[in-house]
This record gives sequence, structure tokens and C-alpha cells, in this order.
Amino acid sequence: MNLPLHQDEKFENLDYTEQAFSDREFDNCEFINCDFSKTNLGNNDFMECIFSNCNLSMALLKNTGLKNCAFLQCKLMGIDFSACNDFLFTVSFKGCQMDYSSFFQKKMKKTIFADCSLKEVDFVEADLSQAVFNNTDLTNAAFVRTILEKADFRTAVNYSFDPELNKIKKAKFSYLGIGGILSKYEIDIEYK
Repeated sequence: MNLPLHQDEKFENLDYTEQAFSDREFDNCEFINCDFSKTNLGNNDFMECIFSNCNLSMALLKNTGLKNCAFLQCKLMGIDFSACNDFLFTVSFKGCQMDYSSFFQKKMKKTIFADCSLKEVDFVEADLSQAVFNNTDLTNAAFVRTILEKADFRTAVNYSFDPELNKIKKAKFSYLGIGGILSKYEIDIEYK
């Protein structure tokens, strides 16, 4: 079945709050100042798309394709990214508020999170190999059986996870953040 195709289009100031916006293909499109909060975005395919200053909080992404999509200064709270289509799933985030979202079991190698709020985000069983958490707040984010090999936490803050329950070989941490992976041992670390 061929879906309606939108190619090289710009969508600005759309308000689809709590509506259905599904079963479409978007190739190299840009969404600016759009409100998709609580919108059903299921069965869409977004390829090489950019979302700028959009609100997608609580949007439904069942079987949605996100292929090399960038989110800039967006509000993405409470989204279940684990419902997205796994095929070519590639995303990046800059300046986004993503609290209470889930990436449960997602393969997200080399994903970049820059200047984001990821409070209470579920990364359980995700593959975040070589991911970068640049100036990102990870307060109460869940990392269990997560692949964090070569991930970069050097400028991330407020992360805490058990190194025995995650794969962290060659991950990068700052001296000031190392307490986040030693917290289970209840030791005092003095920073001078």
C-alpha cells in the first residue's frame, strides 16, 4: 500500500493536538513550531526530517518510522519511542525536554543527546553504544542491562547506574560524575 508522500515540504505552526495524523510518508521535511501533543502519529514514516520547536509530548508513535530525524528544541515528554519501527531507527536530540519517555530495548548506537533533559527516562535494555550525552540531565534515568560501551557521559549530570548491571566497557566519564556509577556502594567521594 502506498502512503501519501510529502517531500521537501515545510510545515509551520500546525496544531494537531489530540488528533490523528497517521499513515503518511515524509521525506526531507521540516516541522517548525508544530503542536503534536497527544497526537496519534502511528504508522507514519519520517525520513531525513527535522522537528524544530515542536511539542510532541505524549504523542503516540506505534509503528512510526524515524529514519535519520533530528529534534531541535522540542518538547518530547512521556513518549514511548520503543513503539517506533526498529527499521533504520536513527534520531538525534538537541535542547529537548524528554522527561518520562521510554527507549526500552531500542538500538540507538551513536545517538547524540545534547543539552537535553532526560529525567526518569527508561533506557532499560537499550543499545546506546557510542551515544553522547552532552550537557544532559539524567536524573533518575533507568539503565539496566543497557549497552553503554564507548558512550560519552563526560558532560552529563545526575546519572546513576550500576556498572555490574550494564555494559560500560570504554565508556567515558568525568572525574566529577564518577560518583554516579559508584552510588550503590554508599561510599563518600571527596572532590577537591
